[in-house]
Amino acid sequence: MTTTTSPIPENVPEHIPERVPESGGPVDGGQVDGGPAGGAAGVRPVRLIHTESTTEIPVHLLFRDAPEPAPVRLRPAVVARRADADGKVPQGQGQGTGKRARSVVPQVDPELVERPARVLPGLVGVLAGVCGAAGCAVTSWWAGVLPPPVVQAPGAAGLGPAQWAAYAGAGALGLIGFGGLARGRTGRAWVLGLFGRYRGTVRRTGLMWINPLLLRRRVDVRLRHWRGEPVRAADRSGVALRVAVLVVWRVRDTARATLGVEDHEAYLRACVEAALVRVPVAAPGAGKGAVEATQDALTRLVAADTAPVGLEVFAVRPVRVEYAPEVAAAMHRRRIAALDAQHRASVLGSVVDSVEDTVTRLTMRGLVELDDYERKVLVKDLTVAFCAGRGEAGP
Repeated sequence: MTTTTSPIPENVPEHIPERVPESGGPVDGGQVDGGPAGGAAGVRPVRLIHTESTTEIPVHLLFRDAPEPAPVRLRPAVVARRADADGKVPQGQGQGTGKRARSVVPQVDPELVERPARVLPGLVGVLAGVCGAAGCAVTSWWAGVLPPPVVQAPGAAGLGPAQWAAYAGAGALGLIGFGGLARGRTGRAWVLGLFGRYRGTVRRTGLMWINPLLLRRRVDVRLRHWRGEPVRAADRSGVALRVAVLVVWRVRDTARATLGVEDHEAYLRACVEAALVRVPVAAPGAGKGAVEATQDALTRLVAADTAPVGLEVFAVRPVRVEYAPEVAAAMHRRRIAALDAQHRASVLGSVVDSVEDTVTRLTMRGLVELDDYERKVLVKDLTVAFCAGRGEAGP
């Protein structure tokens, strides 16, 4: 009977003494699993290290160089999905719900909202001005300073303190009456302010009286269109383009458009350029569906960016799309090659259909009886003949 022994590793001593506990139980969890006491079948292998107790160390702690910084709590971005007339996002629309935020609604003063200003009919200003002018004339007659043909007042004593006070009151009434007259026109509005504070907007038409102490800023509220210069853009493949767009817009909130930004027209142009950078534009020659998708994406993006400043955008349409000068020649050659390949494919398809139709008619009518070899020869000859005929006739 022969016995085999397993080789002993070099780093393990040949004889490892086993420590027997005083209580007679197994050492380090080595217990008998259902076998007789002292049996070798159910005893677990003893550990190699008996002098010290070992513990499990997490792997990530072995490679830590420095303590990790404390976590920073971030606020969720507000998504510009639907904003109301005040530029606020409804509850539940702008909270971070795990989706990627597209754009952030600019913060606008909530108190800066268009409201009607208090004005009076123009007849009131006319009456006040006439009364002031009449008061000045009466005061001059009372002071006796009118030209000689006019009959002087009895007992005229000249210009005294009372006459000067009457002049001041009548003159102030006339200046306030005539100075506050204004003419409102359709499609135009006035934004009124007093000492840097917004006092309201006037959208009325016709003759009216406005406090002459208020600062007036005229705003065009008609439907307007703006066609910009060609700007740089890119298509879905990243090819450089130059795009000129037509923007149809109007001022919806005059207070925010005038006081919320320095120049709302320049802000609109900047938003259009930013949208062209973020939205891939349909390349020249693309289908109608791709062009409409580009228009819808640009319109939604520009409308969301300009809504907080009181602008209403109806459409952003690319009116001229062309390749950038540095890639125009290469893209032109590529387009010509694609058209040529498409033409060749159509010609080959028509030739194959003609050959198939000819062979089918000859065999079905019993004019010829062809085996496989003769059929292949006939197909080859007909194909060559039809291709030569198409080549001589031209495309």
